[in-house]
Amino acid sequence: MKLYVILPLWALFTITHQKSPSDNCLCELINSEKPFPYDKLEIAQDRASSCTNDITPQQSSTLDGLMLGLDRRLLQLEKDVAILENEDDGKLYGALSLQIIENEIAEIQQLIDRLNSSTKENKNLSENMAQQLEDVKKEMEELETFDTMQVVKRQQANQRLKRDLDRCKNNGVHPTTQPTQPTGTCPLGKFLNITGPRVQTAGEYAGSFKFGGWGRDPKPEPGKESWYWRVMLTSSNRYAHYVRLYSSLSSLIVGNSVPGNVQIHPSNPTTNTIQGPNVVLYAGALYYNCYNKDSVCRFNLTSKTVTTLDLPKGTRYNSKGDFCNLEECYLYTDLDLATDESGVWVVYSTTQDFGNLLVSKVEESEPPKLGKTWRTSVYKRSVTNTFMACGVLYATRFVNKNIEEIFYSFDTTTGLENFNVGIFINKVATNLLFLNYSPVDQMLHAYCDAQMASYKVLFQSSGNTFTY
Repeated sequence: MKLYVILPLWALFTITHQKSPSDNCLCELINSEKPFPYDKLEIAQDRASSCTNDITPQQSSTLDGLMLGLDRRLLQLEKDVAILENEDDGKLYGALSLQIIENEIAEIQQLIDRLNSSTKENKNLSENMAQQLEDVKKEMEELETFDTMQVVKRQQANQRLKRDLDRCKNNGVHPTTQPTQPTGTCPLGKFLNITGPRVQTAGEYAGSFKFGGWGRDPKPEPGKESWYWRVMLTSSNRYAHYVRLYSSLSSLIVGNSVPGNVQIHPSNPTTNTIQGPNVVLYAGALYYNCYNKDSVCRFNLTSKTVTTLDLPKGTRYNSKGDFCNLEECYLYTDLDLATDESGVWVVYSTTQDFGNLLVSKVEESEPPKLGKTWRTSVYKRSVTNTFMACGVLYATRFVNKNIEEIFYSFDTTTGLENFNVGIFINKVATNLLFLNYSPVDQMLHAYCDAQMASYKVLFQSSGNTFTY
């Protein structure tokens, strides 16, 4: 729609006609309007830009993550103190338990210090921004007095109309309920939705290591139930040679890595080290794509040994079958390892299946073996990531820099495919480079451009919605 404005000249200028002695006509134009204060407009623009740059959604998410980490750490401390009170033998066990509790208290103190510091910084920033916004508001009200033709008011009305139209479209595209998702035989019921992010953190390496993965072990060894792990592709955003362990979520958030790194090999990359970000930890072993192979490696963190599982002939690897969005592909994402209630899965593609997604069960044997394989009708390069939950394969696609859609599912029990899942993920960064489901707490862990985030999965059972 174009808006045409006809402006009579006499509305702005006073025209005076003078006749000179030589009969030549001279016209003197006198502007009756005040000169527009461009300097004030520039100041208002600079202040508005400053507010936009200084206040970001990540600041609120950081506080939420710290609060959640503190809450969980306090609960763990309470449990450990109760155990010590009940089982203290006054000897070595008691001394070790006290040492653990002292470490936990130190970590809690670190969290509190970071929380106090962040709160104070945000309070000062909020007070400063409030004053700047008030100043900008007064300046804009003064500048509006120069809008004699009410152009600004018309533009504001058009913007409100456009915003209402966009909201109407979004409500139509993003439904709040998902009745089409098949239930299958999952004891948790139907996968309804996700909420969050519940946690968002960069850990101790803010802005570094764009590619990686993180999460929990669904089948941890005794005493390691609260542990978290992280793998960062430290070489060319493609390769890694160690897994980093944390004793709790709060330790991961503050960057206190205890017990620390478990190294696969001193060199990176080399035979049987990590290639690509799609790794998982299960039963004390790390599963990942072996360097320069169409194989799955299993690294036992206790024995420090690696066993391999060869995939079928024709499996695409070395960025021949990556996950992709509309503009680019994510390098070395040919193989995607996943965990759910039943164990470990591997998602991949082959030339004989024309690049469509395949999902195979990885059997827990020594060495590991490839179990049953299911073939889907979705092309792998049209997908940005996958994960498994309760025996169902889910696939995502890129919507925009803020939204990723879980659009597809394949139930390995019933063999049913669904191309209209319609569950949306609010991303913390543009690229969703890692995604894995944790059956321990029904959380979906994501790694987005060096940011770690987690989302709560909502299931429905017997007509009721449960958040596990």
